[in-house]
Amino acid sequence: MPISTRLLTAGLRAGGAVSPPLAGRLALRLFFTTTPRMTVREVDRATHEAAQRERIRIRGSEVVAYRWGHAERAVLLMHGWQGRASQFAPLVRELVSAGFRVVAFDAPAHGGSGGRRTDVRDWVEAAARLQRTDGPFHALVGHSFGGFAALTAARTVVPSPRVAVVAGGASPAAFLAEFSRALHLEPAVAASLEQRFAARFGLDPDGIAAAYDAIRDPLPSGTELLVVHDRDDRRMPDADAVRVHAAHAGRSQLLRTDGLGHNRVLAADPVLDAIVAFADGGIAEVDARRSDASDIDGSRVRAGDSADSPASAVP
Repeated sequence: MPISTRLLTAGLRAGGAVSPPLAGRLALRLFFTTTPRMTVREVDRATHEAAQRERIRIRGSEVVAYRWGHAERAVLLMHGWQGRASQFAPLVRELVSAGFRVVAFDAPAHGGSGGRRTDVRDWVEAAARLQRTDGPFHALVGHSFGGFAALTAARTVVPSPRVAVVAGGASPAAFLAEFSRALHLEPAVAASLEQRFAARFGLDPDGIAAAYDAIRDPLPSGTELLVVHDRDDRRMPDADAVRVHAAHAGRSQLLRTDGLGHNRVLAADPVLDAIVAFADGGIAEVDARRSDASDIDGSRVRAGDSADSPASAVP
């Protein structure tokens, strides 16, 4: 953890009892911290370097867009907070091999892109910009915060028949609640954080829920949803995944893994297979290709869990 982040965390905990509004301001700064930037893993480098690159302007920041393959059908990948597009390297290879063209980007203040500040509006604007040049997209795939961004984009400016959310949440509330829980914020500080977060968007907390909650306002009726979440995910417990799956009853597939956590789930063979099947033919194709359970490197994946299956934790 960088020194500045450690200082913010220490100040946040010390200030919570003295001034919840001040602690809420510090919490907001810490919540939106994007450093340290993730570097490209060596195992992902060949795929990362094979991409065609373009620099585009998104809300005042220079963003790197990546493209792989030349097929007609295109899939857009959206990384998470403090992540980068290269995390999707295993999925990129699988999708290109299956006959898809793949598009991704590093959000502002992430990866190889410029900028020092960002929020979900940048993810959505990048998706909309790439939709105009590379779409329409056959599917959107988002990891963690990028899953929430994919839901938001598909509900607003980037219509797509399929959205896959991996280790994600359905609304800002899920991320704010997990952040507050992880830092043991006092209720008054957590409330101040929520209010300040909404004010950043020119809204109040109810306005944020109305604009950015895919449970309260589900995907368009013609859009199918694949939800992938590990039961051992410590960064984003899977309760929100269960809820967003239930909100799309009849057009959603819930796939839960064990032992893969928040990031390794992106490279697990059963997850890759499910996402490729989903991009190819929707939840019917996922059902057609899956078995009831698969063991890969000691992990287990279960597809088709019901909406009322127990979640590992509730934010």
